[in-house]
Amino acid sequence: MTAAPLPPRILHPLLELPGIQHGFFTRLGGVSLAPYGSLNIGLGSKDDQEAVRENRRRVAASFDRDDSHLLTCYQVHSAIALTVNMPLALDARPEADGLVTGKAGLVLGALSADCAPLLFADPINRVVASAHAGWKGALGGIIEATLTAMLAQGSDLRHIRCVVGPCIQQASYEVSADYEATFADTDPDSPAFFIAGHSPDKRFFDLPGYCLMRLKRAGVTLIASTGHDTCAQADMFFSNRRAFKTGESDYGRLISAIMLRPE
Repeated sequence: MTAAPLPPRILHPLLELPGIQHGFFTRLGGVSLAPYGSLNIGLGSKDDQEAVRENRRRVAASFDRDDSHLLTCYQVHSAIALTVNMPLALDARPEADGLVTGKAGLVLGALSADCAPLLFADPINRVVASAHAGWKGALGGIIEATLTAMLAQGSDLRHIRCVVGPCIQQASYEVSADYEATFADTDPDSPAFFIAGHSPDKRFFDLPGYCLMRLKRAGVTLIASTGHDTCAQADMFFSNRRAFKTGESDYGRLISAIMLRPE
């Protein structure tokens, strides 16, 4: 039997390291039909579940692993980051938004469809992590929780690097002015990431910029963003906001993933 083609992925030089494998996957290279065409990883979507599982198998195969080693959470926009050392059952995915491991061969994934996926690596101490950060998770502390879990595994802030993957960019992310007030009540550094919207009661929010600030503030200096806009680039990415605007019944979920290579 001919092996299925591996789906394309975006690589970032900051994470191109010996002993580390990563990828920010697009919507391309899967088997799902419209509106999920084609690499939908969202088990919580209304897509055919076998199609989603085949898509997961293809992502896992990109890391030379079977799909039991592709780990994802039931994401709830929390500040919960879990340390994992073994595969997780698909039907018992924990409610969390960050995964951390020092065990080689586990592929840690973060799902997204406008929210920011973050991939972390400490190549010196061999610890990796993934995190899902929407506005609520970023404000609530998922980035810091993930870093805390990495440090507990023996990582060192001096060696941690992190890339913010494809997500909604500021030009596409208009929100109510109430968001700015909500952020300001909790984080005095947040106003710099809001600019005027199309009307006085609207603002444009810079989600990836805010995530980068939180990383830097936490002590991580090796940071970057891929700069892709999930909402604007329909040919490459799924987008919750775009699906809502165009009246689609549902939308697919992207995956970003990272793994320690077995030594």
